[in-house]
Amino acid sequence: MIIKLTDENLGETINKAIAVLKSGGIVAYPTETFYGLGAKYDIDSALKRLYEIKNRPQEKAMPLIIGSREELFLITDSVNKSAMDLMDRFWPGPLTILFRARPGLSEYISSENKVAVRIPGESFALRLAIAAGFPITSTSANISGMPPADNASMVSDYFGEVIDLIIDGGKTNGGLPSTIVDVTGDMPKIIRHGLIDI
Repeated sequence: MIIKLTDENLGETINKAIAVLKSGGIVAYPTETFYGLGAKYDIDSALKRLYEIKNRPQEKAMPLIIGSREELFLITDSVNKSAMDLMDRFWPGPLTILFRARPGLSEYISSENKVAVRIPGESFALRLAIAAGFPITSTSANISGMPPADNASMVSDYFGEVIDLIIDGGKTNGGLPSTIVDVTGDMPKIIRHGLIDI
């Protein structure tokens, strides 16, 4: 199903997306850079299906988005000063932070005991994350190795009817992906240079 996003149906569309996520479905949605693919962080069957449709390598854990820092306790029990400083400066925005993962998190969203998360910048993704109140995957809407989708038609071309809901928010800004910083060590370490220059 594809829903064309308008100012008038924003709330209704967010509610529909949350219902799909809670039922174990997959939602494609626009972020401030590209389109992302969302599944609820703790529904393993949805995470597994997402890996399969993307043909994503098993060792590459999927990043998450959240709507507030309060949700961090769901995925990590270690938020140090480096992380706090980065969040103060760059969240909401295209900065993904690697935290120590909480024990028991799905292997689809944690790798080497780390989990990647951000609060997205102004976009449908941010509105969705705030309303949901739980972490949502934010892996790029593409088959692994292919260009990330910056419009709903591209998402549809990649996945067809396999996606339960596609939110058509028009063309996204594209450009560079989020910067990734690992704060699990003594000093923050840049893993991927992206939109934010640290």
